[in-house]
Amino acid sequence: MEIKPLIFGDELWAPLAEYAHKCSWSAGKNLAKLMRENGFCDWERVFVALDHTIIAGYCTLAKNDCIPNVPYSPYIGFIFVGEHYRGNKISAQLIDAALKYAKELDFDRVYLVSDHVNLYEKYGFLKIDEKPAPWNPDTMETIFMHLT
Repeated sequence: MEIKPLIFGDELWAPLAEYAHKCSWSAGKNLAKLMRENGFCDWERVFVALDHTIIAGYCTLAKNDCIPNVPYSPYIGFIFVGEHYRGNKISAQLIDAALKYAKELDFDRVYLVSDHVNLYEKYGFLKIDEKPAPWNPDTMETIFMHLT
């Protein structure tokens, strides 16, 4: 499995946006929209997991995530692995690539927002905050932190 960081204009940018749009996770459509509108700038990246030439998954490293008005940045977000590739530690590889890139940029911490319990802790993330989800104030989202 190869993990590649992408920026707007890269050869895999449009195919990954299409893959995200068609994936089984509803948030993929949001990522596809951001990619098509060139919603990533400066140092932000979209990471793709490739099985030779087949897209197996993706994640992002970006300034912001879905929770507004918090002092945290940057975020690993949009972590997705296709059903056929699950169980092969591809999420860990994507997260590791994003953490390594963040460290290269001199970030000493990286954040992640999720409603999953006991998932990101196994990758070294610690719960630091909890906020209502913008799309449903009755649902709480956890903000995790990882030291680079």
